[in-house]
Amino acid sequence: MDTLQDAILFRGCPHLDTESEGKPCQNQEGCTKLSVFDWLRDIPHGISEEDLVEVRFKNTRKGYYRNVNALNLTPGEMIAVEASPGHDIGMVSLTGPLVMNQLRKYRINPAEYEFRKVYRKAKQADIEKWKEAIALEHHTMLRSRKITQMLKLDMKVGDVEYQGDKTKAIFYYIADDRVDFRELIKFMADEFKIRVEMRQIGARQEAGRIGGIGSCGRELCCSTWLTSFVTVTTTVARNQELSFNPQKLAGQCGKLKCCLNYEVDAYIDAQKDFPSAEIVLETREGMAYHQKTDIFKRMMWYSFDSSSASHLIPVPVERVMEIIRLNKQGIIVEKLSDIDLSKEVKEVGYMNDAGSESLTRFDDKKRGQQRRPQGPPVKPQVNLPQENRPKITVIKKT
Repeated sequence: MDTLQDAILFRGCPHLDTESEGKPCQNQEGCTKLSVFDWLRDIPHGISEEDLVEVRFKNTRKGYYRNVNALNLTPGEMIAVEASPGHDIGMVSLTGPLVMNQLRKYRINPAEYEFRKVYRKAKQADIEKWKEAIALEHHTMLRSRKITQMLKLDMKVGDVEYQGDKTKAIFYYIADDRVDFRELIKFMADEFKIRVEMRQIGARQEAGRIGGIGSCGRELCCSTWLTSFVTVTTTVARNQELSFNPQKLAGQCGKLKCCLNYEVDAYIDAQKDFPSAEIVLETREGMAYHQKTDIFKRMMWYSFDSSSASHLIPVPVERVMEIIRLNKQGIIVEKLSDIDLSKEVKEVGYMNDAGSESLTRFDDKKRGQQRRPQGPPVKPQVNLPQENRPKITVIKKT
């Protein structure tokens, strides 16, 4: 990690100019983690020392500072802010009235919160020292992991973030139980010659800090826009009729995917009037046991064998409720459903031009071109019209 361009990738912005003194980011549409779209940026607003600024540090860590010097700050600029102790270097991520909306989102009361100050725009000396601090983070993390193993502490150091002036570092760790790391702090302070701050995070927060690509092909929600983590239980998967496959339901953090909560309300509303799946239906053909449910098609599938899901019979929800009502009256129905399974219904799906071609059309080996016989090139014959042909005069020797 020799250049600021490499280091800034962990800060989430690959567009920062490495030669300038805190020059704004070239892409202000939001290239950082947990970015906020500033839809008021084209509206001019006055600058005063009461203005608040959202400053972003490594990965998903953000802070809110007061612009006491009334600096004209632009999102993407590198600035020096107050820290405890010393100063830190961060990137301006949001300015203007939308900062107050962010405070309400994170439930921060501006009247009671003690905002720290924005000192100045980052100078070249600040940037150089910040680069030196960033270069130490990876080695410090690996060394701290060896120290925790030596002290036999049941914890994992997931990330290290140095302060901009190299006087302090934050160690993010994961632990299942309470850890007594007083001895660990002494070792780290002697080893790295810095002030040490230990901060415990969960598995979801670690995945958000590190980032990655989900099974959907997009960036992880926890590292792009998701800020509050809601508990995800197996009941959520059960309500959506999902198979309990840990490899499919778990995210990169090892927990259940946060996106399982996105559509669960629609599924719960759709099956409000569904009968209980525990009810066994009585027919002349035998006892029918529920096997699966297609919620949005309003179809429940039953089988006469409780131990296996073979020979499934689709039954509409209305028919199931009718059979339950008749069974309660002591009436046994003749059959479950009148749906004829012999008639195959062809579903019309989406098809494009690329999908109509064979996927193996490029796998066949190309045939080699036939070699032409070696020799002098043969001049092609051109058939000219009679009037355009050259006249040839033959002279006989006497």
